[in-house]
Amino acid sequence: MKDLICFLEQFTTEERKDQLRDIVNQRTRYLTIGLENIYQTQNASAVLRSCDCFGVQDVHIIENEYHFDINPQVVIGASKWLNLHKYNEKDNNTRTTLHKLKKDGYRIIATTPHQNDVDLDEFDLEKGKAAFIFGNEREGISDIVREEADEFLKIPMHGFSESLNLSVSAAITLQYFSNKLRKDNISWQLPDKERDSIHLEWLLKTIKKSDLLVEEFNRRNNTSY
Repeated sequence: MKDLICFLEQFTTEERKDQLRDIVNQRTRYLTIGLENIYQTQNASAVLRSCDCFGVQDVHIIENEYHFDINPQVVIGASKWLNLHKYNEKDNNTRTTLHKLKKDGYRIIATTPHQNDVDLDEFDLEKGKAAFIFGNEREGISDIVREEADEFLKIPMHGFSESLNLSVSAAITLQYFSNKLRKDNISWQLPDKERDSIHLEWLLKTIKKSDLLVEEFNRRNNTSY
């Protein structure tokens, strides 16, 4: 894979090559986001943009009643740099999603006030990978999320309003923890194989006629990518 990456990099600018390398080195799967049953696509699309800005590679989209379509005017291309995982094969896909995340080693963090909740600065990031689950603005997270949650998180507020917009809540959470992650002694970066896979995918999306270039690489090296 590294040989193919080096080959494709010949067909982009030095500035673009350095940019892709720098950004992929900042990507993480230590943190991830789950969006449950979101019907306001502009807010969910803003969350995708925040994930890209703060280096969170994966977003898990739970479609129960509502289908999520990306709003291109809000996301402004950010979604093509992310891995979006949609769960929509059952009547209720929440539990399937949460069990998949737990199997992958994530703690399920419900982003809602609760009797056992903690503020952002009290959350133990070193305890292990975290999946922050956000619900829609009408109902919030579901009872299934509350039941399956390992921990509860809240953003401290000091005004008359008791809640924040979905996209604002996600942006605050992502900014706080992505910044903290990079300052703490936590192994947060992607393994080499995952990093190279994402890097290659980005190159293929960036370079014109990349499919023809891959064919040429395979012909020269008697390989198959």
